[in-house]
Amino acid sequence: MQIFYCPDINPFQIYTLGKEESQHSIKVLRQKEGEKVYLTDGIGNMYEAEILEANPKGCTIKVINTQNQFNKRDYYLHVAIAPTKNISRIEWFLEKATEMGIDEITPIVCEHSERVVVKQERLEKIIVSAMKQSLKAYLPKLNPPTPLLQIIQNAKEENKYIGYCQSEDRKQIKDIYKAKESVLIVIGPEGDFSEKEVEAAQKHKFQKITLGKERLRTETAGLYVVNTIHILNQ
Repeated sequence: MQIFYCPDINPFQIYTLGKEESQHSIKVLRQKEGEKVYLTDGIGNMYEAEILEANPKGCTIKVINTQNQFNKRDYYLHVAIAPTKNISRIEWFLEKATEMGIDEITPIVCEHSERVVVKQERLEKIIVSAMKQSLKAYLPKLNPPTPLLQIIQNAKEENKYIGYCQSEDRKQIKDIYKAKESVLIVIGPEGDFSEKEVEAAQKHKFQKITLGKERLRTETAGLYVVNTIHILNQ
């Protein structure tokens, strides 16, 4: 099963795939007229369609079946994470987190940040590719780099956690998270959060969490919490 991303699709009209998706369908996959293809708009709808014209410059299709809220999860996961100095590591996190299941990602700017600038368009492409590869119909929202204080002040999630290495009074996610509820987890840079940042988070009802005895890289910690929330919601 191959999925094409078509955010502007109208299921009630003949639709033309974009140039890149058309070339992939006709040149790479060698799909023909009359064959079935699958498309998503990234907001939960999965479309089964039939190829009308196998043109690599503009493949036209007709939607024949629609599945709404395709494989919708019953919880909301938002991870705010500090971009790594080596950008390929955070790109890896975005890919794997999308495959596993995540709703929102925010790169954060902290006192100990190694990187404050990211190429938004490139990161978006990685997320789109991972969504298609993992057969999902929901495209995670990628926010622009945001100051940590802004994130903790504006958090609306029911559960709010901050990963911190320097404290003894931390709890494990499994002991405090309520399944099926929304959650925001904040993961800091390699140098960890400052005490000032942690105190600010606690004032806004964030709970300090531990990810175990092992010392994890930022991107590994990010994927650890995605996987933990996924398992706790099974």
